[in-house]
Amino acid sequence: MKLLSLLLSAAGVSALVWVSPVVAETDLARVSKSASDLLAQGETRVTGVEVVPTESGLELILKTAAGSERLVPLIVPEENDLVIDILNATLAFSIRNGVTELDPAPGIELITVTQVDPNSIQVRITGTDQTPSAEILGGSDDLVLSITPETATADEEDQIDIIATGQVEEDSYKVDQSNITATRTETPLRDIPQSIQVIPRKVIEDQNVIRIGDALRNVSGVLPQRDFGGSNFRFSTRGFEDTRLLRNGIRTGRRPFSLATSPNTIERIEVLKGPSSVVFGPSEPGGLINLITKQPEKEASYDFEFRTGSFDFFEPSIDFTGPLTGDEKLTYRLNISYQSDGLFRNFVESELFSIAPVLRYEFSDKTDLTLEYEYLVDDRTFDSGIPADPFAFEAPEGLFLEEPGSNTNTTANRFFVTLNHSFNDDVRLRSVFGGEIGDEDLIVIRPFFGFDPETGIVERLFQDSEAGAENFSWQTDLITEFKTGPVEHQLLAGFDLTFTEDLFSTSNVSSFRFPINAFNPVYDDEIPPNLTPDIIGSFDFSSNTVGFYLQDLVTLLPNLKLLVGGRFDFADEENEFNISFPNPSITEGGFEDEAFSPRVGIVYQPIEPISLFANFTRSFIPNSASTVDGTLIEPERGRQFEVGVKAEFGDIAVSLAAYDIVKSNLAIADPFNPGFSAALGEVNSQGIELDVAGEILDGWNIIVSGFINDAVVTEGDDSIFLGDGDQLTGAPENGASLWTTYEIQKGSLKGFGFGAGFFFVGDTRESEFSDFVIPSYVRADASLFYKQEIWEAQLNFQNIFDEDYLESSNNTGLLYDGAPFSVIGSLSLKL
Repeated sequence: MKLLSLLLSAAGVSALVWVSPVVAETDLARVSKSASDLLAQGETRVTGVEVVPTESGLELILKTAAGSERLVPLIVPEENDLVIDILNATLAFSIRNGVTELDPAPGIELITVTQVDPNSIQVRITGTDQTPSAEILGGSDDLVLSITPETATADEEDQIDIIATGQVEEDSYKVDQSNITATRTETPLRDIPQSIQVIPRKVIEDQNVIRIGDALRNVSGVLPQRDFGGSNFRFSTRGFEDTRLLRNGIRTGRRPFSLATSPNTIERIEVLKGPSSVVFGPSEPGGLINLITKQPEKEASYDFEFRTGSFDFFEPSIDFTGPLTGDEKLTYRLNISYQSDGLFRNFVESELFSIAPVLRYEFSDKTDLTLEYEYLVDDRTFDSGIPADPFAFEAPEGLFLEEPGSNTNTTANRFFVTLNHSFNDDVRLRSVFGGEIGDEDLIVIRPFFGFDPETGIVERLFQDSEAGAENFSWQTDLITEFKTGPVEHQLLAGFDLTFTEDLFSTSNVSSFRFPINAFNPVYDDEIPPNLTPDIIGSFDFSSNTVGFYLQDLVTLLPNLKLLVGGRFDFADEENEFNISFPNPSITEGGFEDEAFSPRVGIVYQPIEPISLFANFTRSFIPNSASTVDGTLIEPERGRQFEVGVKAEFGDIAVSLAAYDIVKSNLAIADPFNPGFSAALGEVNSQGIELDVAGEILDGWNIIVSGFINDAVVTEGDDSIFLGDGDQLTGAPENGASLWTTYEIQKGSLKGFGFGAGFFFVGDTRESEFSDFVIPSYVRADASLFYKQEIWEAQLNFQNIFDEDYLESSNNTGLLYDGAPFSVIGSLSLKL
């Protein structure tokens, strides 16, 4: 009976079983062997051990990486010792020699945590007079044990709990670890000398995010923006605009379909602040965004969800996962969603369809292979917004300046093949091959940099274009952990190869043939119009980059860590501009660049929950732009100094950082010579950022951000509107956000909850071509939800005070009016 109970509890059944404190060694061996056979799960790394005194004894916390398999403890008494065996688990290198704590609490003499064999950990808790008792506390991905010293005699205390962990719902906004984004290694965020924030899946769900870029409002220093035609999103980080994302650490392409994303496929969003060229190659110095997709799990679940809301929005979706074989070696994930949105703007509607299957096969406990694919179609009305002019404050809501029927359609095929292999406990390999193949069709009559505030006339052009692109990347990391005397090393060596080909063909008609009056728009042009094109041409672009990098995370002392690294990049590009009508011509160009980018950082932890950090990093971006005289602009280079502090107070994580970034050779569009660029000598971004996330009390979550940013031109050119001291475009001077939810934990209203928050964006210069400033605004949101065991209902209220505000649209001289008050409702069933 004892053995059967142990087996049931080890399989994840929430059961409480009573056994005698005296257990024979043969029984323990049988229990361990049976449980090992039963727990066919991946190996979990324990990254830290914490002992926290309590009124009744202490809490022992075994910290693990976010998203890891949960630890399963088998607890048995042995004389005055409580022995806890944890299978399929290893200690991280920094604590590989074990952890010992003497006299941690009255009645408890000793705690030891050791690696007893390559695949299991043993925790031994020695009572002063009697065997302590243990209870597992939920609410965290980490294993949290409440340890209580016993005061009764051995005869009176003849029973002990044996408890196995089950799946604990991810109820906290706090994330402790990033395996890919920060260092490409399994390193706790508190040990990384750079600012990084993570938006977990729970925040995305609690805010009922429709467009994945809106989730970035929760991160300090990041401004989500509308992209070309309103189709997707771009963003600025610490004042620097970017359109290229990472997906699972792989850089995507530059076309709009690279940004199109279904929120239902995303597990979390990781934001690395500052230059990241050392581990990810050419990138903006403000930071990067990494979208981590949902992965297969060994526990089967079947999620059905339906969302609907204002402006004819609706979205059905499914999310299935689980094992495909009895031995659980082959697991899968399938995510399918369809999103239709009427939007609040006149004539504007959109459809987004996504199907994303993932397969993972574990050849052994040391080797696994993951195959991931996504097919996505984004079909929507092309919508450029409204002129960046004081008229924007008076324009009627939803003003549309294209022609009804203007449309953009993008299709994306994405795939990733990931191989993980551990040669031994100290040497691991990760290799990823990823690709993205997509196309874009555009038939529009759209505004083109022309608005007369006296007459209301907006100049427009007709564009009929097709674009196709292929982007492939291969990335391989070798991670080695070793010691040189008392100094510990976590060495990363790797390379990546990226190939991109972009083919764009277009036919345009002069803009003066399609004027529209913004004061009184009349729509009467056909799509496409029956006119001879003024120009027909194509643009073929291809680039190759190769990077080699080396990084060492050095543990000089248990509380002092040094991160040093460097990367060599080699980039080349070829392009061809072919005009076939009216005056045939071919213009060819290209370049070759190379650069070295260093990274140095240090972390000092004066006490366990506090990390002080500083870093120096550099970035590199090859420039394909040229000036009107044909001179190729030099590569953009960036450098950052950053200092900060990270702190953990229970389940609350706090990050405070100050930074100074300088970027040179910034290429911007030449306002007097369309098709050419001008170079700014230097821009400087300085600021302070604060981020707070976690669980204040059981069921009460909070995520807070705030920043002050001064991003200005320090070596500019007044002839192109950006002179010395001018504010950089797309760089708000300040911003803040707060979102909090509370779920009732007990009583007849258990499962009912509510949320509220606001998003504030400061004054933002919209364009390089004018001094128009988008005024600051505050948007307030709220939610109500009710959760039961297998179903959940939720209502989200966005812009509850119906605030009028404007959003940036990618430095085009056009803006978008913010969405008015709207409601989104969702109903989900989880089996």
